Amino acid sequence: MTSIHAIRGKRVVTPEGVRAATVHIRDGVIESIAGYNDLPSGKHIYDAEESVVMPGLVDTHVHINEPGRTEWEGFDTATRAAAAGGVTTLIDMPLNSIPATTTAAALETKRAAAHKKCWVNVGFWGGVVPGNAGELRALHRAGAFGFKCFLVPSGVPEFANVNEDDLRAALPVLAELDTPLLVHAELPGPIEEATQKLVEADPRKYGTWLRSRPAAAETEAIEMMIGLAREFKARVHIVHLSSELSAPLIRRAKKEGVRITAETCPHYLFFVSASIPNGRTEYKCAPPIRELQNNKNLWKALGRGTIDFVASDHSPSPPAMKHVRTGNFLKAWGGIASLQLGLPVMWTKMKGQKFSLEHLVRWMCSGPARLASLEKHKGAIAIGHDADIVVWNPEKRFVVRPRMLQHRHKLTPYAEISLSGVVETTFLEGEMIYDRGRFLGPPHGALLRRGER
Repeated sequence: MTSIHAIRGKRVVTPEGVRAATVHIRDGVIESIAGYNDLPSGKHIYDAEESVVMPGLVDTHVHINEPGRTEWEGFDTATRAAAAGGVTTLIDMPLNSIPATTTAAALETKRAAAHKKCWVNVGFWGGVVPGNAGELRALHRAGAFGFKCFLVPSGVPEFANVNEDDLRAALPVLAELDTPLLVHAELPGPIEEATQKLVEADPRKYGTWLRSRPAAAETEAIEMMIGLAREFKARVHIVHLSSELSAPLIRRAKKEGVRITAETCPHYLFFVSASIPNGRTEYKCAPPIRELQNNKNLWKALGRGTIDFVASDHSPSPPAMKHVRTGNFLKAWGGIASLQLGLPVMWTKMKGQKFSLEHLVRWMCSGPARLASLEKHKGAIAIGHDADIVVWNPEKRFVVRPRMLQHRHKLTPYAEISLSGVVETTFLEGEMIYDRGRFLGPPHGALLRRGER
């Protein structure tokens, strides 16, 4: 690894705007942001030239799946993919690993599994499941950044979904701790009703999967969560928002002072249902990718600030679980592998909509850092922040080839698609960890705890 004392570039993205500047680094922290030609003498300097210098991405929605289901992903492969994609901080979801992160002991088991395997910073969400309200304070003390729950079955038996009674037991505790509850917001009722009408439908058709997860499942869930957030004065965050119909509900709730935020994902902003071929189960996710007009309105909600930021919901599995051979959407695992590609996917779609580099930083760096209460140290090129930085070329295009992906499994809906934006170099606390396809090791990413520096 190479310790860098200054990074200069002609397009440095700071909270004050994009400008030519030199970022001075001391002991892994940004010491100052000086003029372009203000270079320290006798020090290691990285010259980004015309490439963009930006804070490393913060992805607060990643399923790493270790221990217990490491064959699905794992800390080494997930964090290598992150580094190659310019992501310097991940927050790992509490499910798909065994044990699920629903107790303080399980959190320590996960931290032990991650020891010395992480190329980037990794923190952990805890989980809310039926009957574990008594564990939440201990998980919080142990360093969990917040908590995640499902309102519908999660797909794995160790992480059961909760109902309103379970939430009424958990939310007073979370409100007292002032920690967020992240919610997979779909209610079972509308899904069960829709599924009953699809008994004779072709499971290879994407439209069958889309009809099985109606927007009403999401909007009704969000209405319930807004009511609970208002009642308990709790922080509620809606993950992977998929429907345009949900945005007005959240916008009104925010205006009323309800403590609610929301994220969406790159795949909801990049793909539309009409372009998904039948049998191509790599596109399956829950909630599903919806229609073109829905896509356009999600972009509007993001631009207006109704949707706060974008996170990957990287949820890979072995290809056999995606039922690639049969193309059965109803049986395939619902998850999209995309961790390495979030930056170019977003930039490719942003360019034609007059969004700026500052928008990109807000949506993929500072916004998610704020959800995890990391905004004092992550998500910005600012004095006192950690020197977690990505250098990338926004003009250069590339075609996604599965072999270039660092994820354990290479199946992704982005395969063979041309994208704009090539990550060149990634720095973690001023150390170069990735440079033009090479990893500079050994891995030394920090295992983060809530409340620790």
